[in-house]
Amino acid sequence: MKPWITWSLRSAAALHLLGVLAQAALAGLFVTGEVDMLAWHRDNAGFTHAALYLQLVAAILLWRPGRGPAWPAWATAALVAAETAQVALGHDRVLSVHFPLGVAVFGASAVLTVMVWRVTR
Repeated sequence: MKPWITWSLRSAAALHLLGVLAQAALAGLFVTGEVDMLAWHRDNAGFTHAALYLQLVAAILLWRPGRGPAWPAWATAALVAAETAQVALGHDRVLSVHFPLGVAVFGASAVLTVMVWRVTR
């Protein structure tokens, strides 16, 4: 594995996790009455989703041509699918699914970030 690919994956995963963390904080602020936070939450969703696509590219590069493990690419692809649904559900205001899926995305992002840092040493 080439070090620049490994560090690209680690950095993208950490950046994505920070975006997901910010999403939770912004959603919490919105729900408690700070209505301006909804626009921030929406804008940060775009940033967070873009960071996840960077993570996917880095994970694919780690696997092919980097000859590293394939699981980060597959796990990130699954997270892309979940987060894409999350964005659509939030846009359509389907909050009964948006909230629990957000918790799942948060947990999966945290676990994936830790695993990427541990396994790609």
